Amino acid sequence: MSVVTEAVGRRMTLGDICSRYGFELVPQFAGGVTITSISSDLDAIMPGSLFTPLQDVDAETLRIAHSRGAYAAMVPHSSEPVARQAGYPVIIAQPTPEQVGALAATMAGEPSRALAVFVVGGHDGDEVQATAIRLASFLHMLGNPVGQVNAAGSSSLERQLNLSYPLDVYDIQHVMAVCAEDGASAIIIALDPGTLADHALEGATVDVAGSCDALTPFALKATLAEWTQRYGFSLESNNQMIYQRDAETDDIAAEAMDGSAGVGDVSRLSLSIAMVMAAGVRKSNIRNALRVSSEMQ
Repeated sequence: MSVVTEAVGRRMTLGDICSRYGFELVPQFAGGVTITSISSDLDAIMPGSLFTPLQDVDAETLRIAHSRGAYAAMVPHSSEPVARQAGYPVIIAQPTPEQVGALAATMAGEPSRALAVFVVGGHDGDEVQATAIRLASFLHMLGNPVGQVNAAGSSSLERQLNLSYPLDVYDIQHVMAVCAEDGASAIIIALDPGTLADHALEGATVDVAGSCDALTPFALKATLAEWTQRYGFSLESNNQMIYQRDAETDDIAAEAMDGSAGVGDVSRLSLSIAMVMAAGVRKSNIRNALRVSSEMQ
């Protein structure tokens, strides 16, 4: 996909972008041009797009982008001579991943602020994806409409999303905006290379991060630094940590699962409980919900 479209009621002009980030616009009088989407993929360009290949481009690529509806293009300084001959507005810039993320988030309406964002990470990608699915199911059981970003299957509420993985920053902002518009209150993201490209979460604020791995205090700090550097997300200022399962959440999970449940199933539910508690849900509410769910089965 590699495209993000404007949020309802949100408008962005080329002048806004260049003024905010210090980019050069050619020609300068094109500052009033309004864009309605940002795309790094030629195939995803639609009328009103800002084409952002973020790498060297030739004249033919710029011509194709324009023919498909791009109102402007953003090209690196190395492609400036070609860009100046494009025949439509170009932004000359070499944006950082942080700037790309901020631009995409602004275009999408900063959807991470409208959602409770949960991320699940760990060394085993399959376990990360399975745990993220369990967390989504648990939040849904607690009465929360949820979205999921997961190479094992992404969704917005009950609607499955057809995506190509790994997702980039434009994809993520678009999916979060879709989930917010559909009425989701939370989104669960599998933090693994099969699901996300590097810097895919630039411009996103995460409420709760959880790890499938058992981490020492030193490893926890190093892992958090690794995740934020690799994927680009920021954590809420009052929640600068990674949550893990503990003896208490293990006990709650074990009580809720029947004897046929495997160790992995209990561990996934235990971490889900820990992360939901970190989001402010009371233990009594969790126990009640688990009891009711068990009685209905």
